[in-house]
Amino acid sequence: MAYQRIRQPKLADVIEQELERLIVEGILAPGQQLPPERELARQFDVSRPSVREAIQRLEAKRLLTRRQGGGTFVTANIGTSFSDPLLDLLSSHSETQLDLLEARHALEGISAYFAALRGTEEDFVRIQACLEKISEKQAAKNIAEESSSVVEFLIALTEAAHNVVLLHIVRSLAPLLEQNVLQNFKLLHRRPEVVEKVSKHRASIVDAIVSGEPEKAREMSHSHLAYIEETLLDLTREQTRRERSLRRIQQGNKPD
Repeated sequence: MAYQRIRQPKLADVIEQELERLIVEGILAPGQQLPPERELARQFDVSRPSVREAIQRLEAKRLLTRRQGGGTFVTANIGTSFSDPLLDLLSSHSETQLDLLEARHALEGISAYFAALRGTEEDFVRIQACLEKISEKQAAKNIAEESSSVVEFLIALTEAAHNVVLLHIVRSLAPLLEQNVLQNFKLLHRRPEVVEKVSKHRASIVDAIVSGEPEKAREMSHSHLAYIEETLLDLTREQTRRERSLRRIQQGNKPD
């Protein structure tokens, strides 16, 4: 019987696969700088030429970008599914904002479910830190930074779900999500009691996740978003009535 010779993989192949794995799992995020070649060689316990070869291959795949005199970075737009013009177009239509809120039911509900099922203690610490940051920005009455913190919270939830496809979908939607949250907050902040209730909902989702109750976490996520949607529709109707009243007053004040 003839046996085939078993070939050992090249070190550059192994390093390339490991770096790809870190990118896929989101451990190396878009735009993140890699350690210097010398440091990578030390961590992998290999020679610098092997590291350099692996990096060159990933550059050819457009997964890494080398900046002259500035190091090597994960390609910034690696997770971008939408072009800037399309993002602008989607964010400018009110109907799309409601569509996105509906889509968030699916994304956030499943993220909360799997975060409760698979999340680690480290994940929970990060999620709770994000929750505290939202409260800080809310207390400072900085709606833009509060919106940004909410998106960080949503990404942390998705990371805790340990589903790389879901993570990259949410990360690619991050600019659109932040625009959506900001527009929602501009209306919701007209009613302080609503903002307080939304915060309590968010805390309840985290409690369910940390307690390891996936069904409850998903249910709380859906209830949270349904309440936001219902309140936004009510506030929009209220704003429409106010604008109609103002037009009538202005019409009545016109000279004959």
